[in-house]
Amino acid sequence: MLAIVCPGQGSQTPGFLAPWLELPEFRSRLESLSQVAGIDLVAHGTTSDADTIKDTAVAQPLIVGAGLAATSVLFPDGAAAGGADVTAGHSVGEITAAAFAGVLSDDEAMTFVRERGKGMAEASAVTPTGMSAVLGGDPAEVAEALERHGLTPANANGAGQTVAAGTLEQLAALAAAPPAKARVIPLKVAGAFHTEHMAPAVDSLRTLSADFEVSDPGVTLLSNADGAAVSGGADALTRLVNQVSNPVRWDQCMQTMLDLGVTALIELPPAGTLVGLAKRAMPGVATLAVKTPDDLEAARTLIREHSSREQEA
Repeated sequence: MLAIVCPGQGSQTPGFLAPWLELPEFRSRLESLSQVAGIDLVAHGTTSDADTIKDTAVAQPLIVGAGLAATSVLFPDGAAAGGADVTAGHSVGEITAAAFAGVLSDDEAMTFVRERGKGMAEASAVTPTGMSAVLGGDPAEVAEALERHGLTPANANGAGQTVAAGTLEQLAALAAAPPAKARVIPLKVAGAFHTEHMAPAVDSLRTLSADFEVSDPGVTLLSNADGAAVSGGADALTRLVNQVSNPVRWDQCMQTMLDLGVTALIELPPAGTLVGLAKRAMPGVATLAVKTPDDLEAARTLIREHSSREQEA
């Protein structure tokens, strides 16, 4: 059984799309998505510097656009026809997964992420906030430390990783006195995502998406809220809206994949983070981070060998 996963904010690096743009079909798709996003995704994926692509209003459309363009190359006939069994995305990557599963059109996904990025950037500007990964440590002691400093466990990523979110002062206090045997690493994001600090963005997204014409997913789509498979298109859209101010339970998404019998996992670009988590939390599952077009043939091999749809065919 094959899972396709889509990374979240912080996975982007300067120039990561340069090799992809040598593929005419990828460039064409990214240019089309740029029109909807209202920003030049080609430039941001090639020549923009780290500070520019850290901007939430740039990073989020860039990450979703990269994933959607990559799926158009790897799965030209769509997720179900291409052999995917399960899909999930981390944070903003859940928008990529929803479009990949057919819940949203690519244009709706880009419209949604465009406004999500703007709304979250505006919410972040109200109070200086951020996020830090807490690696290792006793889970109970980590939870106690976050509570003591007034921080929210915004991402439960599994494999011994929790992401704390809150004000910069709260994060600095945590870094100065980390839990025993834990490391605190600041993340390249510009706000306390998936916390109450993002509440203003939720209302605007709910209004924006009210007229979206969603479809039920064509493959199993897992939710960040609890790792469960969504019940239909309307459920998926509601969860996407609420996700902005609610914690991401990627640990539960990985557990559901294991429970479903996933045997291989492919991460779309900008790839690497989710494969790293899967290697620690999903032993025995074959993994592949599709970082450049050089990885496409290996991805196609995994699809042929692990997709239950391919095997049934």
